[in-house]
Amino acid sequence: MLHRRDARMKLLALLAVLVAVATTQPFGLVTASGFAALLGAGLLISRLPVTGVLARAAVVLPFTVTFAGIAWLAGEAGRAFALIAKPYLSALAVLLVVATTPMPALLAAASSLGVPRMLVLVLQFLYRYLFVVAEQAQHMWVAAQCRGAALRTSHRAGRFRAASGTLAVLFARSYEKAEGIERSMLARCFDGRIRLLAPPRLGWRDLALLAFAAVAAWSWRWWVAS
Repeated sequence: MLHRRDARMKLLALLAVLVAVATTQPFGLVTASGFAALLGAGLLISRLPVTGVLARAAVVLPFTVTFAGIAWLAGEAGRAFALIAKPYLSALAVLLVVATTPMPALLAAASSLGVPRMLVLVLQFLYRYLFVVAEQAQHMWVAAQCRGAALRTSHRAGRFRAASGTLAVLFARSYEKAEGIERSMLARCFDGRIRLLAPPRLGWRDLALLAFAAVAAWSWRWWVAS
């Protein structure tokens, strides 16, 4: 299964597919179908919910449809299609890797492949503190409901004051929680490196995944361009 493959090889395979999609010209329906078939095979192998992944990848469409509409009105239908298909296929490829790889393993793989350590560390803490903020917000919501509080008021100014006060309290509580986490990490001799409990082992299946994804994507690109 795709979940068990080495995160480093999945990142390299993702990079190969993204570059192939981005640099393929012309990019018509046939070209998009080839890349879609490759990603569809990955979805089937990974046993992810196809409908859910396809729907989540569509989050990029509101940003690209605007530019595609401008290109279509300018009489460039091919470019309009490419502006929709390329970002969607790229988002689908990224989701496929993220959904089959734990975030710590993904960040450790990025670090081992030469991504700057500071960038990896920032991403790691951002990922972790999002859950801290979400947890604090959930606790505040439960506490407010238990006290019978309601943010709905008849005046816009009242709603603004209630929302701004809630955000201020959420920030203060999250900051306090983050300081506690930092002290705990320093007490455990944290040196700025994220280490995995079980270091990954590179096998022939991992290399086969990289080879298949890269060869398939770039062979299709060269065949289309020829």
